[in-house]
Amino acid sequence: MSTHTAKELKERGNQMFQMNRFEEALGYYDKAIIRDSNEASYFTNRALCFLRLKKWDRAMDDCRKAMELDPKNVKANYYYGKAQFHAHNYDEAIKILTRACDLSLAQKLAYGDEIAALVRHARREKFRIEEEKRCTQEIELQSYLNRLMDDDLQRRVNSLLESSNTNDNEADERLLMEEIDSLKNDVESKRDELNNIFAQVDDRRRNREVPDYLCGKISFEIMHDPVITPSGITYDRDSIKDHLHRVGHFDPITRAPLTVDQLIPNLAMKEVVDTFLQDNEWAHDA
Repeated sequence: MSTHTAKELKERGNQMFQMNRFEEALGYYDKAIIRDSNEASYFTNRALCFLRLKKWDRAMDDCRKAMELDPKNVKANYYYGKAQFHAHNYDEAIKILTRACDLSLAQKLAYGDEIAALVRHARREKFRIEEEKRCTQEIELQSYLNRLMDDDLQRRVNSLLESSNTNDNEADERLLMEEIDSLKNDVESKRDELNNIFAQVDDRRRNREVPDYLCGKISFEIMHDPVITPSGITYDRDSIKDHLHRVGHFDPITRAPLTVDQLIPNLAMKEVVDTFLQDNEWAHDA
């Protein structure tokens, strides 16, 4: 029987992981957990293996176990959110990843923009899916309205034919055909106008994406009052002030000391944001 301790088994698993031998790493993490099932890091290490193997459900199971042992474990929350993202559960991913980001800031752990970038990615994917639903609904509405116009035209033409007696009068028949042609032209004109409106909506939708550089690295939302730190990082003013107040006086990305009076308005970024919002009114709700 092996006499290796749980910690030794974990270290051996780490070595296998570094060599991209994930299945072998899993075996060692399994044994470490059998030795000690109260250590959260063994579960997060195994979860990371499952992430690399694209086994999202297994990764989530291990992350849940790790969070039961240590609710404030940043890796457990991060990996759980990452697995949810890859499983296309974007609402849950955003919630958990935001918590992971908050925990990393509170614990002064250096994750840089890694977690925040995934939050922004999840938000974009969620918005993309919602846009696809809206697009489908608009296509259905456009088709429905076109059918209504066709049906209305047919009813009006039938009504004209039924109310007229053109068999014996060539002039009346000619007048009737002119009236029918006029009806058809009127409907086609309205159809063109309708389809043009939907085409304009499609054109605007193709550009519906908020660039990452316009989003705050803490709030993950478009910045309305961008400020720049001595480290050269731009944040939304309210978000960075809240961070300095709640977490500590340091730059969340570079970890350099930082105070409120060091924040300088980023006027160039402010102009870019304002121009973008002016040209993309939908972004206010993105």
